[in-house]
Amino acid sequence: MKYSKWLGLASILLVITACTMPWVQIISKNITITGLKATGTNYGKPGLMNVIMSCFAAVFFLLPKVWAKRANLFVCAFNAAWAIRSYILVSTCYMGECPVKQTGLYLLLIAAILMLLAALFPNLELVNTNQDKQGS
Repeated sequence: MKYSKWLGLASILLVITACTMPWVQIISKNITITGLKATGTNYGKPGLMNVIMSCFAAVFFLLPKVWAKRANLFVCAFNAAWAIRSYILVSTCYMGECPVKQTGLYLLLIAAILMLLAALFPNLELVNTNQDKQGS
């Protein structure tokens, strides 16, 4: 894809933005959980791994090397898997009470999947060395 690098970088910005937005709201405890702040729960900082992996992915999107594109595929797949894990962990009902899902949780999933799609189709020029050998 011609614009995969720019789609990937835009998705990275969306992932980082989604980690600062509200993910769920627990009404009974009057708690709003974001990716980087989950005080009052045992979740820790579920979005911190997404932010760290997104920073690595940004570097790999900008490097025009084959090894960087392969490493980026792993990083983006791990990031998407962590986003799905965070979605399941944070939005699960506990003891009969279901948290109210907010926009940031959905935005995280969409942006992580877009980032993975951008990593699947990198725009990389490959040099064909077989062409020289065929002429001999």
